[in-house]
Amino acid sequence: MPQPRILVFAGSIRTGALSAKLAALAAKELSLLDAEVSLISLADYPMPVYDGDLEAREGPPETARKLRARLAAHRGVFIATPEYNASIPPLLKNTIDWVSRVRDPVDPFKEGVFAIGATSNGRLGGYRGLIALRQVLELGLGALVLPEQVAIQEASQAFDEAGSLRDERSAKLLRAALTRLIVMAEADL
Repeated sequence: MPQPRILVFAGSIRTGALSAKLAALAAKELSLLDAEVSLISLADYPMPVYDGDLEAREGPPETARKLRARLAAHRGVFIATPEYNASIPPLLKNTIDWVSRVRDPVDPFKEGVFAIGATSNGRLGGYRGLIALRQVLELGLGALVLPEQVAIQEASQAFDEAGSLRDERSAKLLRAALTRLIVMAEADL
């Protein structure tokens, strides 16, 4: 059986972003679970702030088309997001908005399966950001988002020097979510 293709990215491109650490760890864990993993950075897909007038004049930017094709080429997606003001960061929301505007017969939001994780230095571990991301993906775009998710609290202290999670409970939750993502990516949806 071929390995499931999983795309992984963080919702932040800030240097030292904790969500990028979670995305890198997820990619590593997925590889150990025999998935074919693509770890990307949204920095490689710059897009203007979404503007309906700009879209009407020029259509979606080429980077949105490229990212949509990248999403469509993978059966599963893991998104690691930081929490900004009890929601998701503008970069992630803007990226999703533009990618959703690309008209293509293959809809990667409806054809694939998504797993989500969050990082925050607060005690909730980005949980409110996960709620907002789930709402955008499920309610806004009709995506299948797994119920398993991971929220890394006090994230600036959560990772060791090797990039692994110090807390075994959090590490187990991440592995459970990623294992389920692989199982669902292999299944006929």
